[in-house]
Amino acid sequence: MSKIDDRLAELGLTLPAAAAPVAAYVAVVEAGGLAHVSGQLPFVDGKLVTGRLGEDVSIEAGTEAAQACGVMILAQLKAALGSLDRVERIVKLGGFVNSTGDFTDQPKVINGASELMVAVFGDAGKHARSAVGVPVLPLGAAVEVDAIVAVRPA
Repeated sequence: MSKIDDRLAELGLTLPAAAAPVAAYVAVVEAGGLAHVSGQLPFVDGKLVTGRLGEDVSIEAGTEAAQACGVMILAQLKAALGSLDRVERIVKLGGFVNSTGDFTDQPKVINGASELMVAVFGDAGKHARSAVGVPVLPLGAAVEVDAIVAVRPA
């Protein structure tokens, strides 16, 4: 078992199967020492978390949804890289929150994904980030998160 697999087990996390893309793109592109992970949607207990923050989704549920996006980012990286031990650093997360015009807690919501990366990778999980409110996301998802990750050679 790898170091990161051990850490996931300590955290009580099991990675799901990497989700198949739902349109004309690939989940991960590795180029120039970076892995670019396409936006991942939040699945909790096998069900897509839908709705809008500030309307019918609480900050707590949104944060859990962002963490679920982070878990799927890890699943995509493991599938593409073969091992999460190849992750050198989480460089940047891009967070999109389906929210009403007056909702301003997008950063709190995306902390669900950010805090997961630090819990899994320690200092190498600290990253730059954006947290943006949007009026709608694919399939009505509450949150979407993408990532740029520095990787070690295979």
